[in-house]
Amino acid sequence: MTGRNLAILLVEDNSMDMELTLRALRKHKVSNPIAVARDGEEALDYVYQRGRFAQDAPVPGLILLDIRLPKVDGIEVLREIKGHLVYRTVPVVMLTTSQEEADIRTSYELGANSYIVKPVDFDKFLDVVGRIDLYWLLTNTAPPAATTSPRDLSRPERSGPEGKGPGDP
Repeated sequence: MTGRNLAILLVEDNSMDMELTLRALRKHKVSNPIAVARDGEEALDYVYQRGRFAQDAPVPGLILLDIRLPKVDGIEVLREIKGHLVYRTVPVVMLTTSQEEADIRTSYELGANSYIVKPVDFDKFLDVVGRIDLYWLLTNTAPPAATTSPRDLSRPERSGPEGKGPGDP
């Protein structure tokens, strides 16, 4: 499968930022299927093929991940992704408004492949999204697909006061 056919998972809770990202991808003629998770819990549902993603959640070729997310924050989502047998090699681009040094450092320590602060100017934002597509989906050579299905590695539903499932530390 070529980079042009790989799915993109966009994890974004802000509807305006989500629509801008989707518009920018369309403007750059990105034809990849795009799944949208609107919070961290939905992102993990995608990874573990639960909830609305139980039937159709292909392993993406790229994940665009915001940090400030409701339910489960982007840093925790990144930690889960990079600890997942199938997803750990999927490129994750942190696409966020956070310029906090701690967020940047933690993201890279957990295995983020890139950290991009969203430009406020729409034209600059279009340029950034175009560069993401050009590099991660067309130029970069992705690792071979894992042989294990994400469904084989599913975790229990999150529950409890901190959103952790049984047996989570």
